Amino acid sequence: MNKRISAASIATGVMLVLVAGCGGTDSGSTGGHDMSAMSSSAPAATTASAQPAAAFNDADATFAQMMIPHHQQAVEMADLAETRAADKEIKELAAKIKAAQDPEIQTMQGWLTAWGKPMPSGGMDQGMGHDMPGMMSEEDMKKLEDAKGAAFDRQFAELMIAHHNGAIEMARTEQSQGSNAEAKALAKTIETAQQAEVAQMREILDRL
Repeated sequence: MNKRISAASIATGVMLVLVAGCGGTDSGSTGGHDMSAMSSSAPAATTASAQPAAAFNDADATFAQMMIPHHQQAVEMADLAETRAADKEIKELAAKIKAAQDPEIQTMQGWLTAWGKPMPSGGMDQGMGHDMPGMMSEEDMKKLEDAKGAAFDRQFAELMIAHHNGAIEMARTEQSQGSNAEAKALAKTIETAQQAEVAQMREILDRL
């Protein structure tokens, strides 16, 4: 009887050790964690890398290639307002434009990289050879750079209204012709935000 109990106790002890050992392998060992990380992260990485390239067309690429230099010029104009503008609302609006468009530039550059498409090159009025509505000429930018105070405020509002209207036109084209969901969503955001800013700048011009 004692021999049977002893044998059973030993068997139970062995089973407990084995179970504890298995549990340690899953949660505590390096190998267990690596496998878990691989199984959970690999599909996400594959999806993230494949998704942008799988769902875009020429209109999406053109939108990014045109809007990047378009935004870059708006940011440059906004930078001028920091030291040249006299109107408080113009300064605040310029800072808002820069804060919104800088991250959008980075987003669109990321898309072009993921899609295997070239970044826009050339002058600030050139995006991969595309004609971009609303872009300022070098002469316009020089005049704005030379202006200060109230004269700058008026020129900034007038030029930025035209610049925004060009961006709105490009954003609408992307929404109607693009296929990438993220690009179309950004285009809608640009259209909505810049329409509101155009209305604000027209009100500013009325009181300047």
